[in-house]
Amino acid sequence: MDLGRGLGHLSYSTLVHAGDTWAEMKESLHTFVPAVKARVSPDQRFGVSLRISADSAKTLAASPAERAELRAFLDANDLYVYTVNAFPYGPFKGDLVMERVYEPDWSTDDRVAYTTSVADILAEIAPADVSPSIQTAPLAFAPNVSDEDYVARFTANLFRVVAHLVDLEARTGRRVKLALEPEPACFLETTAETVAFFTDRVYSPQGISELARLAGLPLSEAEGAMRRYLGIVFDIGHQSVGFEDIPASLRSLVDAGIPIFKLQEAAALWVRDLTPGLIPQLRVFTDTIYLSQTTMRQDGVVTKFLTLGDALDAYEANPVPTEIRTHFHVPVFLEELGPFVTTRFAVQQALQMHRETPLSDHLEIETYTWDVLPAHLKTGDITDYVTRELEFVRAELLDPRP
Repeated sequence: MDLGRGLGHLSYSTLVHAGDTWAEMKESLHTFVPAVKARVSPDQRFGVSLRISADSAKTLAASPAERAELRAFLDANDLYVYTVNAFPYGPFKGDLVMERVYEPDWSTDDRVAYTTSVADILAEIAPADVSPSIQTAPLAFAPNVSDEDYVARFTANLFRVVAHLVDLEARTGRRVKLALEPEPACFLETTAETVAFFTDRVYSPQGISELARLAGLPLSEAEGAMRRYLGIVFDIGHQSVGFEDIPASLRSLVDAGIPIFKLQEAAALWVRDLTPGLIPQLRVFTDTIYLSQTTMRQDGVVTKFLTLGDALDAYEANPVPTEIRTHFHVPVFLEELGPFVTTRFAVQQALQMHRETPLSDHLEIETYTWDVLPAHLKTGDITDYVTRELEFVRAELLDPRP
């Protein structure tokens, strides 16, 4: 939805995860989005976040009829697309996903071709008064980054896509923005690592010169172009998993001049005081097709694990006082999940900052784990869940408590 007052556009990304092919995505779009809009935004246009997989991008790119049908559906229902999730290249439902979600990574031509295709589609289907964003992977799964050449390859590929976006706007008048999403266990994980990458690689004299060469720009224009087209998605849940101070992290990005092209409202599962008695209830959350990157804090020492199950095994081997946070997206309107809590407080901190001085013109709620939540936590259908998520965030933004 269009929040007005400079607060930006807000939508919900779970709708885009209902399928991997374009046919499945289209069915989800037609089935759920009008129903949600009727509840939360009946009298004003409603922003849509699409998931466009590589398969869907090929379908849309090859079919003017499909693109025209999509635009007609959006217009008829007072909907508009302002952001696309192009993070998962392939399947994101049904099969075991785990670290495959990062493949192909940014060292490959496949990732470049996929992203530029999505940009071309967005330039055509987004409304003229919106500069749409593309959410993409945090460059690579950290264990795969073997040497400096690997880093150089994915950095160069980023610049190739930015050059494409420069050309796209010159040809169409449409600005499309690319946003990297830091995530636990990836090359871009912490906010500090993200700031360092942009400062040392993207905004370096070498980086600016490379973009100038690729885009045919004078050096005097290239740095501005880099900031105009390349930024980040700040997923509040991801950074909360690493025990970051969310307001401090956001301020560091602003101070470094790194654009936050999307502020993603997501909350993570948090166990303040892990005890042996809680282990069976936590094990329920390990039955998932996704990575559940987990950070454990014991006596001030932080240890990271790829999965919640690994963290629980480590605790059982050494059951000392422990606090854990895990990459399991939980409903942002819930502060407690049975005996556990959530990092909803971090979402509220970020939204307070955004309310005072808008950080981004794109906001999105991401809770894609409804289908893998334990049965006792499922208390409605997807339309109910989405509506509650949107109403919670809108209330935080527009009706702040004293």
